[in-house]
Amino acid sequence: MEGTTATDSTNGLQGRTGQKQPFYRSLWVQVLIAVTLAIVVGYLWPTTAVRLKPLGDAFIQLISMIISLVIFCTVVTGIAGMGNLRKVGRVGGKALLYFEVVTTIALLFALLVGNLVDTGSGMNADPATLDTSAVATYTGRAEAQSVQDFLLNIIPDTVVDAFAKGNILSVVLVSILFGFALSSAGKRGEPLVAVIDGLTQVVFGIIRILMYLAPIGAFGAMAFTIGRYGLSSLGPLAKLIITFWLTCAAFVLIVLGTIARLAGFSILRFLKYFKEEIVLVLSLSSSEPVLPMLMTKLERLGCSKGLVGLVMPTGYTFNTDGSCLYMVMAALFVAQATDTPLSLAQQLTIVAVATLTSKGASGVQGASFIALVGTLMVIPTIPVAGMALILGIDRFMSMFRAAVNVIGNGVATLVIARWEKELDRETLQKNLAEALQQT
Repeated sequence: MEGTTATDSTNGLQGRTGQKQPFYRSLWVQVLIAVTLAIVVGYLWPTTAVRLKPLGDAFIQLISMIISLVIFCTVVTGIAGMGNLRKVGRVGGKALLYFEVVTTIALLFALLVGNLVDTGSGMNADPATLDTSAVATYTGRAEAQSVQDFLLNIIPDTVVDAFAKGNILSVVLVSILFGFALSSAGKRGEPLVAVIDGLTQVVFGIIRILMYLAPIGAFGAMAFTIGRYGLSSLGPLAKLIITFWLTCAAFVLIVLGTIARLAGFSILRFLKYFKEEIVLVLSLSSSEPVLPMLMTKLERLGCSKGLVGLVMPTGYTFNTDGSCLYMVMAALFVAQATDTPLSLAQQLTIVAVATLTSKGASGVQGASFIALVGTLMVIPTIPVAGMALILGIDRFMSMFRAAVNVIGNGVATLVIARWEKELDRETLQKNLAEALQQT
């Protein structure tokens, strides 16, 4: 049942019928066209473009409202279908171990690039002269979310509260407990499993409908970005932006590419398979809207529903490779731009603190920026006021950090599936090749 459900859901979500559809009907092509038009509108009519922001916000909210149900249905039916609760704990443990290792590599990778490329040299910014009013808002929010608060906030006040607030980890916790109980119920729980499995089909039907609006959402989000900040805003900080973009690309191709090769698949074919999701994330600067699409397409490659349901949502909090790259590079940029020398010990302290703050601000709007402010507050040598330098370009950097987060979690899921021997190398390569033929 799981294999059929995954394939049907994916085919329905993508609008495929088994035959290769015209290129103009592909979601990624439509989104690219919408983004191109948005850049033109944002450049020529910036005032009008700024007013289009609700289009992007509305689409993200439409997808976000259904994500909790997607996670619940997938995790519950997946765990109930596993029939082996030890496997659930084993998968969770392996996932957390993988997340910590790879995010640490991401932090060190960014530290290396940040020292090799001095992106802030020559700015000689005086923190006392910077307008810190906007940064002050983020400072307050960073102080309000400690690591202890983050851990306690995983536990919702009520079961309904987990879904009402949309906290992904809270939903995962409730779903795991519900799945455990349902699995323990044996045959008595089978009717309820069937109901939840039917609900899964309905939920993905809703997503299929909402995805028709993706080009409109991408158009509104990109038009606002260009209209609000303008292409000219990239000029003074172009070195930082381009360096960050290239660093993200290098991390994906070198680090994740090596991991993918060891797991038995090509990172380039992986990127081609998930091109629709990547293009959508780049245009929306948000990774949440593509979570349902990622989950169904990973199931189609042969990952079990339970494993995907555990690894992907958890990875959205604990495996933020793009955010880790951003936090270290941005911290070093602020130090360089304000002529603040940092010793190796201080730089390693930034890495150590970032391993916690990158997770502590998860689930909050502007999470990466808030986490970065929280990191700098722990390192008093670097003036937090220097964050005002990059606040205006954060939107352009968030595109790539969100994309790297998505790619990293997709790779992680396949790696854990291979680690669990759910997939062998030949089957994964065959499934990936067959999936690409249909795109």
